[in-house]
Amino acid sequence: ISKIWGGERISKFKKNKKGNFNLPIGESWEISIHPDGLSLLDNIPLNQYISSKLLPYLVKFIDTSDNLSIQVHPDDQYAMINENSVGKTECWVILDCLPSCGIYLGMKPGITKARFEKAILNHDNLDQFLNFYEVSKGDFFYVPAGTIHAIGKNVFLCEIQQNSGITYRVWDWNRFDENNLPRKLHVKSALDVIRFEESFNHQKNLMHKKNIFASSQEILARHKEFEVDFHHFTNDLEFKSKNNKRMNGLICLEGQMSISCENEEVMIEQWDCVLLKPEFIFGVKIRSLNGCKVLWVG
Repeated sequence: ISKIWGGERISKFKKNKKGNFNLPIGESWEISIHPDGLSLLDNIPLNQYISSKLLPYLVKFIDTSDNLSIQVHPDDQYAMINENSVGKTECWVILDCLPSCGIYLGMKPGITKARFEKAILNHDNLDQFLNFYEVSKGDFFYVPAGTIHAIGKNVFLCEIQQNSGITYRVWDWNRFDENNLPRKLHVKSALDVIRFEESFNHQKNLMHKKNIFASSQEILARHKEFEVDFHHFTNDLEFKSKNNKRMNGLICLEGQMSISCENEEVMIEQWDCVLLKPEFIFGVKIRSLNGCKVLWVG
């Protein structure tokens, strides 16, 4: 998906695999049945095979050459009442970045709704009110619904989130779109759902982990609609599916591996994604070819 803030990394690895892609590509929805970014299986939309009950999450790659808008996503209750949709909690694994780049995540201590709203009315720069985290390859962040945030420039990450496309932009760096118009904002809705409590915006609640790639295994996220773990596979093993009620997704971040199940073998390379049916809770065999680093979502 082309974005005004998109980068070059997605285009490069997609071009190596199939077809031509124009710059700038901001997002690639790798595992998705959401209408805003349907994934394809044999050129057929994935939602023709799978229901939202089996796949209540989606997986994206996001690549930036500029800051994303300062934004927030609603929780399930607000989204259902106002958008007839589930909310949007998400998490990020940093795959690459330039030095000193980072993300804006959570409101700084002492910032009240009244103070923030006044700054909006005064057309102030709003990034001054958010915590900024410099990032490195392998860092992990959990972003609960209601957390104000923005991915900074020159960051490449994998995002796992609820199956929702709802975003409320509150400020867009005074940027103009391709038609030389200000991008649409959703200030009222954003103010409705932003969480200002200091305990909510504390780093512990955002579960920031440094360099998960240095570990052999890490439990990353536990949400009612998705669970995320990191694995560094160095040996052959038989693996149980994470969840026997949902589709299980594997995202290869480094290396190569083969996956065997029911006499079928699939070769997986860097940036490939695979879906496993929930009934395959036993008997999935993984053969690591050169130390494969994988996100397992279920």
